[in-house]
Amino acid sequence: MEKEPSLFLSLLHTDLYGQVFVFPKKSADAHVILNMNSSGPLQTFTVCLRYFTDLTRPYSLFSYATRARDNEILLFKEKPGELRLYVGGEQVTFKVPEGTGTSTGWVHVCASWESATGIAELWVNGSPLPRKGLKKGYSVSNQGVIVLGQEQDSFGGGFDAKQSFTGEIADVYMWDPATPTAVMQAANDDSQLPTSIVGWGNLHYQIKGYVVLKPMLA
Repeated sequence: MEKEPSLFLSLLHTDLYGQVFVFPKKSADAHVILNMNSSGPLQTFTVCLRYFTDLTRPYSLFSYATRARDNEILLFKEKPGELRLYVGGEQVTFKVPEGTGTSTGWVHVCASWESATGIAELWVNGSPLPRKGLKKGYSVSNQGVIVLGQEQDSFGGGFDAKQSFTGEIADVYMWDPATPTAVMQAANDDSQLPTSIVGWGNLHYQIKGYVVLKPMLA
């Protein structure tokens, strides 16, 4: 099955090293669409990104929806100290220590899940949190759309401004089947990252609404 033409035909293809997506204000339409380069359903995945925000209300960091399920994969900050991971519509909640960001205020987060055990991991700024479990034996469909900046309540839409992201997002990656441990090890060793199905250095994206691509501030 091919990707939805109206969503994917006009995607740009760019190396965004040193760049960030800036979401300047609360909105019900500002978002970025990403294309995932996967040939089949996912039995495992790891999603990593960096974000910079002063929000205290709920907001979405990474939303992947299909026509059958809006929260196929969702990384959602419900409130300070709490980050939720959804897989196949089911969720687990991780308690995230606040005030653990970098000196610049950026937070690096990696979330992973595997079908064989149902185990989900969340790493924040290189440190793992206690593991959770959900959707053991499930397969994540590859017939979906990734959205940054909004939480999808329907395929490619159903946005709510009260859940929109305001701030900056960068270095978005998604792997199948690399684990956060492998990703962190590669980053610490300054070695080659595993081949990704979404990669900041080779990103297929489309900006919708008031989102601005800018150089990262030092």
